[in-house]
Amino acid sequence: MRWKRLVAFGLAVALSCSLLGGCGKKSTETVERQQVEREAKEEKDETVETEEESKEEEVPDDGKFHGKWVVDAEYAKGRVGAEDTVFVDSRGEKQAILGTIEGAIATVWQDWSVQEGNAGDERWGCIPEPEVLAGILGNLGVTKDKEIILLGETLEGWGDDSRLLWELLAAGYTDVKMVDGGLTALKEAGAPTQFLASKPQPGEVVIDEIDYSHVMTTEELQSNYEKYKIVDVRTDDEYNGAVLYNEAKGGHLPGAIHIRYTDLFQENGTLKPNKELIQMFETAGLSKEDSIVTYCTGGIRSSYVQLVLEMCGFEDSYNYDQSFWRWAVVGEVE
Repeated sequence: MRWKRLVAFGLAVALSCSLLGGCGKKSTETVERQQVEREAKEEKDETVETEEESKEEEVPDDGKFHGKWVVDAEYAKGRVGAEDTVFVDSRGEKQAILGTIEGAIATVWQDWSVQEGNAGDERWGCIPEPEVLAGILGNLGVTKDKEIILLGETLEGWGDDSRLLWELLAAGYTDVKMVDGGLTALKEAGAPTQFLASKPQPGEVVIDEIDYSHVMTTEELQSNYEKYKIVDVRTDDEYNGAVLYNEAKGGHLPGAIHIRYTDLFQENGTLKPNKELIQMFETAGLSKEDSIVTYCTGGIRSSYVQLVLEMCGFEDSYNYDQSFWRWAVVGEVE
């Protein structure tokens, strides 16, 4: 009887091992299959996310310009009177006397830049030191907790609004916009207006440092000129040598591509659609892989072109804020 019990026990052990072995094998296969399924799902999810991102980044083909720092007149009109929005007329107080948007304060780009000496002098026209710029913006009530909407003129101006926006970005502001078509478009949209600019409501502004990611200096351009594609955005006369604004001499930077500031706009003063602008830039010889420097006389019109280039995907682009005023003093020209 004892041997029978031993045989039975042996059979039971063998059967148990067999079952356990089968379970182990099945468990391993299940884990491997689940791992493959998880990886496939993750890959699918990543593909969907990529497709969704591409879809989000796709610019509507509706005959209008689309960019993160540009709003249309209807949007801006809807923000007039909002407590969390500050309208800034970049044409200055003298121009605002004749009419501006209701509630807008007024300033000029010169008040936001170094103005020691004369145009063309070292540092003239550059972004001030952080604490100096913070004081200027604080006195104007242009604080970081507000939506800042900048007003200027496009075809009839130099893009003063873009120069202010470009500086605000360098100062760490994020909620900043300029109106497509400028003040003219906003008035035509029926936005309420007033004579004289409004009195600023000062606030506290802190600027830890200036971000020079899209700022070109004279020193860098002189040291690494061949690294960059240079774009002159001035008029034909200026490009061809006319001295109109007390430049030290006429001409243009060696090898500069000529894309006029006014080439950005349609007849009504609004920006051309993204696709049309990209084609214009590429036809002129620019690619999205290039390091691009824009300049004009004093870094105003060129700031507009630099911002549009960046919004169109030419991200490695820089505005030379001292521009031809300084270069004509220290650099070679053609």
